Amino acid sequence: MAFFALCLIRLTIPTAPYFDEVHYLPAARELLMSGEWLNREHPLFGKIILAAGIALFGDTPLGWRIFPALFGTLALFALMRALWFASQSRFASIAFGILMATGFMLFIHARIAMLDVFMAAFFAVAIWQFAAAIRQPETGRWRLATTGVALGLAMGSKWNVAILAMLPGIVFFACRLTAGRRRLLTSQRGIPIPGISLLEAFLWLGVVPLAVYWLTFLPAYFAAERPLEWGGFIALHQTILDLQSSVKQPHPYQSNWPDWMLNLRAIWYLYEPIDGAQRGVLLIGNPLTMVLGLPALAWCAFVGVTRKRWDALAVAAMYVVSLGMWLFADKPIQFYYHYFLPSIFLLAALALALDEFWKRGVKWVAVVVLSGSLALFGWFYPILSAAKLNGPQSFLVWTWLDSWR
Repeated sequence: MAFFALCLIRLTIPTAPYFDEVHYLPAARELLMSGEWLNREHPLFGKIILAAGIALFGDTPLGWRIFPALFGTLALFALMRALWFASQSRFASIAFGILMATGFMLFIHARIAMLDVFMAAFFAVAIWQFAAAIRQPETGRWRLATTGVALGLAMGSKWNVAILAMLPGIVFFACRLTAGRRRLLTSQRGIPIPGISLLEAFLWLGVVPLAVYWLTFLPAYFAAERPLEWGGFIALHQTILDLQSSVKQPHPYQSNWPDWMLNLRAIWYLYEPIDGAQRGVLLIGNPLTMVLGLPALAWCAFVGVTRKRWDALAVAAMYVVSLGMWLFADKPIQFYYHYFLPSIFLLAALALALDEFWKRGVKWVAVVVLSGSLALFGWFYPILSAAKLNGPQSFLVWTWLDSWR
């Protein structure tokens, strides 16, 4: 609730659309007016949520951004619950919440009408419910069903999560395979969730996500102009892929995965005189935690393998998968906001590493890192929240690297 309250401060500033809002808001408006599906390089569901905000609260800055703020808050809560069920550590869960709330990326995307926060929130719900199903197998059936629905909605919001969405099903299959059941498909015994057969898991983690994903496209079939043909759903995906790979014109803000890992390339979502003052929104990771998260990831991978710390191994694996897809994605022009999902797992790794210090009695390390994250968030807050700045050169206070300018 504190995070949500912080998001609401100046949520309606700027009063004009900024950055990629100029693409997604017209698409949301058109859904309301004619049902036409614009911005076809992305799936439909995130824009449906934006359209719902406009329908409920008006075509105003509040209507544009209130659902991103709500879903950003949901993402924070769900991620903390996911780490709790994975690690059973109160300190790691709370530390993760602090790191996420002050990590810049979630805060900025919870205050702008883009699709990324919806994708992240639904995927956070999915891994929360999947981890809870493993920890509490007596609730496994409905939790796996919820996981499947959330995965479908995440993919229906933005495709960046598509590879990650396969992991719950792969994990279930791999675990059941190692259990050595003779009736592999129908046996309900063995890890990861006793009482659920592999066939049933395929339903919840394979069929349901794809069915829900397809359902998010239903409005496109009834669009007044250029409706989606009933037999054209598969072909549509080639069109989306073609649109994604068609942007090849170099962009001043473009970057790639080494820049993301080292926090080297920022994006100015906003920097101009608007609403009576010079204002800015700078997308960059928290300079402290983005760097400290890298050795924490290496530690998670190490203890995951050597000590069979499945929580640490899962975090490291999800980071590698979510970042690794961008090494092979047919998208010539990439940006720092594509690091949103990997940065979540990086901060989860840091939370687990701080928890290790805490348990070993070296509590000052955890306190210093969390305090430093909070302090840097406070220092950068004006340039994260479109606050009133002193003048056109104010950006120099926060652009510590030339590549952040």
